[in-house]
Amino acid sequence: QVQLVESGGGLVQAGGSLRLSCAASGRPFSRYAMGWFRQAPGKEREFLAAINWSGGSTYYADSVKGRFTISRDNAKNTVYLQMNSLKPEDTAAYYCAADPDYSAFFSSSTYRSWGQGTQVTVSS
Repeated sequence: QVQLVESGGGLVQAGGSLRLSCAASGRPFSRYAMGWFRQAPGKEREFLAAINWSGGSTYYADSVKGRFTISRDNAKNTVYLQMNSLKPEDTAAYYCAADPDYSAFFSSSTYRSWGQGTQVTVSS
């Protein structure tokens, strides 16, 4: 089992940037892929980005491609989500998740562990 703790959320103006962090513990971090999702009130959880165990492969939803960057530091057991050019529609609770069935990394149901979430609010 993997335990995940997100941090770095907050309030930012449109056009600004935030970097989310997700610290993992439990199973050896370099043995599994990681993903980021978000969920706005009244909406379904949305896939944002995923990264394989080594950091050599990354995948993004079209809605964030070119604005968000996922990365990982296996020495620090941490995955990051750098978010630039933020928009009011990016307002949501952001979640990191671990250890998906990698053939379906875009599907929240395949991830075995989840963090508690961190709120991001983008003001116009």
